[in-house]
Parts: sequence; structure tokens; C-alpha cells
Amino acid sequence: MNSPAPATARIGIIGAGPGGLTCARILQQHGIPVTVYDRDPHPEARNQGGTLDLHADDGQLALREAGLIDGFFRLARPEGQEMRHLDPTGSILSHHVPAEDELFKPESDRGQLRDLLLNSLEPGTVRWDHAVEKVGGPADGPRRVHFLDGTTVETDLVIGADGAFSRVRPAVSPAAPQYTGVGFLEAWFQDVENAHPDLAALVGQGSATAADGDRALFAQRNSGDHIRVYIIQRLPADWITASGLSADDTAGIRARLLDAFSGWSPPMLQMINDNDGPYVDRPLFALPVPHAWEQTPTVTLLGDAAHLMPPLGVGANLAMLDACELALALAGSTTVGDAIATYEKTMLPRSADAARILENGAEALLERHDSGEIAVFGPPQR
Repeated sequence: MNSPAPATARIGIIGAGPGGLTCARILQQHGIPVTVYDRDPHPEARNQGGTLDLHADDGQLALREAGLIDGFFRLARPEGQEMRHLDPTGSILSHHVPAEDELFKPESDRGQLRDLLLNSLEPGTVRWDHAVEKVGGPADGPRRVHFLDGTTVETDLVIGADGAFSRVRPAVSPAAPQYTGVGFLEAWFQDVENAHPDLAALVGQGSATAADGDRALFAQRNSGDHIRVYIIQRLPADWITASGLSADDTAGIRARLLDAFSGWSPPMLQMINDNDGPYVDRPLFALPVPHAWEQTPTVTLLGDAAHLMPPLGVGANLAMLDACELALALAGSTTVGDAIATYEKTMLPRSADAARILENGAEALLERHDSGEIAVFGPPQR
């Protein structure tokens, strides 16, 4: 089958995260029709996660191309660039306070960024409640996307923007994410200035992190007077059930955590002891390094679906840069196949280089930094 022109191709993006929505927005800016399919039943079905920092040289670049950079800066929090590196007693080892005009990587809540992107799309672009089972059809097309409800759709190009455990990835690659040996537990704190003033003072307007070589805590200020804390440990992926606990046994998990962090000071232990609601278990996975596949003109990947790495502040930024470059390749190519070749020629080497740098990044999250060096990382994968 001859590869169609992008303007006449049936393009389906799987996943309505930052990468998928950025790609859809830029395609529509260039007059290329696209449909986004997402597993969630509606946009408000679940919390989109904590805050992320969008860098001037990738995430912000993509938003400029999408015509959304002014909207982003209206919702962004430059003060969120504040970073405190603490020791287990709560003493500050290093403290970065952003300058008034510092905009290299301002923070924004994932939900707010998603809304900005969603509201920029043509009505009906996103088809909710479309969980993908698999992608079938011949490599030269057309492809058929099979949904869990038994329905299908025929496409000329499937773009996998569906994250760590992508259902599109098997159409081009047998690679599967592997557990890194490091897990996060996420804890939420609401109305922090009133209900958790000591924690609010400890964390400041941005982030605060501490590690002792075996475990770590990372706290992030979100908008809406909200803080998220990531409790980081080197543990088996199934440690909760292996300990005879369940995910909703908040008291049991808390007791185990307090025992593990028993040498830490009370100000630091409030990140474990005072959370509102249950903990959220988030074991960290990564794809093999490097991850590549044989090029096909009908399927490609972006973001975590293509290059899942430990959460060291690059995931959303790379996903949005991927999305931007893929959309521009489609806008500037004669055929879809030519566009995929152009996009993957740049994306695959770039992601391989980043993945090599971050290959042991999950372990690095636990390292002590007695020199005061600040370890920067972002929210974990879903």
C-alpha cells in the first residue's frame, strides 16, 4: 500500500496526555485532521498527577509551536522553581531561590496543562472511553485499532502516546518495561497553609528533597495549597502485599514506613505521618537502553511509550518535544512514511542518549548529597 499524504491520512493518537494532546494541537494548527483516543471515560475521571517543570528548550518550545505559550505562562508558577536540599534532620544543605525573571523551567500542575491543551483542540477531537486492546493490520497499512469494548477503527497512522505500559508499542517492539528496584509511595497534603503549616514552611514554594543512601523523601508544592510527597525506597515491586498489607491499609503502611525512616527527625517524618488519605503505590519501571525498532510507515511512538526512563525531570518535556517534531514532520512531508522516517531519525538517537544518562537514575534518587548538590526529578509514571 502506498503511504498517503498526511493531510488525507486517517491519523489516530492513542493517549490524551501532554504528548498526545500537543501532537494533536500542532497537527490541527497545520490543517491535518487527527483523532485522539483515551481510555478514561471523561476528562475528569481521575487526578492527572502533580506538578511538572516545562523547560525552555523542549516543553516550552513545543507549546510555542502550538501557539499556547502565553496561556502556559498565565498558569505557570515560576516560584515553583525554588529547590531545597535537606538532610534527614531537616537542615538545609542547599537552597535555590529563583530570580524574579527566571522562566527556564517554571512549574505547572499536570491537570492545568492538560486542560490548556484540551481546550485548544477542535470539538470532538478526543474520543473518551476508548481503551485500546491492541493494534493489528499489516505493517504497510491500513492498521486496525482494537478497543476493549469490541469496537475497532481503521487508520493509516497510529501514534502511541499511551505511556509506560503502551498498548501500541507491541505493534513495533517486543520490549517491555522492567522494574528498576526502586518504588515511590505518593502522599497528599491538602490546605497546607492551615492544616499543615510546618510542612508548608519546610517545603517552601517549590520542592524539598532529602536522602540517606537507602531511602529518600521528595516534597512538591502544587497549586491550590496542595503538597505531594514521594516516599522513595529500594524495595520489591510487590512489597505491600508481601508484607501482608493491602494498598488501602494506610495505618499498616504508615507503621512500616515510620520504622524504615526511624532515624529521621520529626519535622521530616511529618511527610510520612500526616498525609490526608491513603498512599498511592508507584513502582518505577524503565525500558531497555537503548530502545529502538524497525521503522514502519503506519505506527510510531512518543514519550514514555517510546523511551520510558526514571523520573528525573525529562519525561513530559521529551514527550512534548517528540510530539512537536512528529507533527511538524507530518506537516512538512509528502507522505506519512516520509514523515515517520524524518521524525524517528532524530527522536530515537536523542532518547537513547537521554536514557543512557538516566539508566541508573532510580538508584540516584536515593543517594546522599552531603555537598548540598540538588537532585532534580519529576513525578513518577502512572
